[in-house]
Amino acid sequence: MKPGKVIGTVTLGVRDPAFRGGRWVVISPMSQEQLTGNNRSAVSSAWSLVAYDDLGAGVGDEVLYVEGAEAMQPFDRPIPLDAITVALLDSYQFTPPTES
Repeated sequence: MKPGKVIGTVTLGVRDPAFRGGRWVVISPMSQEQLTGNNRSAVSSAWSLVAYDDLGAGVGDEVLYVEGAEAMQPFDRPIPLDAITVALLDSYQFTPPTES
């Protein structure tokens, strides 16, 4: 699981019926700068991604997401999916690793 922040939504004209009940969101991965509050823009320099969301995440929400084969686990058959939200974060605590 990786932390990210929802920065937008995607509108589709046609979609696979397996995706009924959810929507698509644009996620900016959260790096150490966002987790510690050192990046005021809240958007990381990493590539943003589009993820399937059936949790109801909105723009500005912090989420956990998974990518790859694990993203298809909630479905009963293989579907074309590479990322999915798995948790909405109410709060978190991040302590950067220290170098020894």
